Amino acid sequence: MSNALTVKDLTKKYKDFTLDNVNITLPSGCIMGFIGENGAGKSTTIKLILDLIHHDGGEISVLGSDLKTNGKQLKEHIGVVMDECSFPDNLTVNNINKIMRNCYTTWNDDVFARYINKFSLPPQKVVKEYSRGMKMKLSIAVALSHDSKLLILDEPTSGLDPIVRDEILDVFLEFIQDENHSVFISSHIISDLEKICDYITLIHKGKIIFSEPKDGLLQKYVVVKCSQSEYVAIDKSAVIGARKNSFGVEALVLKNKLNSGFVTDHASVEDIMLYFVKEGK
Repeated sequence: MSNALTVKDLTKKYKDFTLDNVNITLPSGCIMGFIGENGAGKSTTIKLILDLIHHDGGEISVLGSDLKTNGKQLKEHIGVVMDECSFPDNLTVNNINKIMRNCYTTWNDDVFARYINKFSLPPQKVVKEYSRGMKMKLSIAVALSHDSKLLILDEPTSGLDPIVRDEILDVFLEFIQDENHSVFISSHIISDLEKICDYITLIHKGKIIFSEPKDGLLQKYVVVKCSQSEYVAIDKSAVIGARKNSFGVEALVLKNKLNSGFVTDHASVEDIMLYFVKEGK
């Protein structure tokens, strides 16, 4: 299987923040969720991948090529959606179609029209009359209408209601039915990522904490709820993080290192992220 995205030892230094030797591999035909708290380095990483800012070290391969040397050709096949709609307020769908036709040699009027219809976007209205959800659907429609093989999305479902979010997630799942298509998506709505992602990558303070297949990640950890005295009996090398309160202890624990006899709950991706970031070693 080829890789849609390979990031190796990527570094970017600012006065008060360093993106430190980031490594990410996204196989073709898969969806990777990119998670972390505000300021962890998610948007910086995405901007570096898109060659919007200069990196200080490392290598980035997008669809098997270097964006710096093959940028014009590669951008025909990369669909990008940021958390805010970038189209001028006074444009209509038809205006945007005409503009995009002149931006991309791979632009497809019919595909764009199909997504506009699918998303029930009113073509006669200007962008400023669109709701946030409609603006995001418009951005996604554009990203999918120029032979995109890789979608790079920064908070595409932020601030949207659950129905609209679910509709958009279904589009991403439909997109990767073609094994040559891949999605790299950053989001704070971890439950959305858990629904659709094949891989989860956690970044914290500019460093990658883990980048693993989602199913393996969910099988790897459990949440243990026990008394203070029971917690003492747990092998501390198995404990990722723990919260103690007057009722006892709740801890994220490596499943294969936990002794039998403990009551455990399923650990969600959000649980895993929170314990690593807030309570982790």
